[in-house]
Amino acid sequence: MAKIEIYTKSTCPYCARAKALLAQKGAAYREIDIEEHPDKRAEMVARANGGNTVPQIFINDAHIGGCDDIHALDAAGGLDPLLRP
Repeated sequence: MAKIEIYTKSTCPYCARAKALLAQKGAAYREIDIEEHPDKRAEMVARANGGNTVPQIFINDAHIGGCDDIHALDAAGGLDPLLRP
């Protein structure tokens, strides 16, 4: 299974939408809530090359981007291959 990490905030509708897509695909992910763990915000920004909005999504340590990015990747047929082991 792919290693998926998603930086989120609990009240973020885009985070919920991205997580719903991953759940629909049956993909397990590690959620890092930057409200609960504010020390992880700097880590997120560094890993996302300056991206400071949530969600920030990583698959196998590759930065995918945010909610729109993962949905566009899925629409283009590029998400499923990344989720395979």
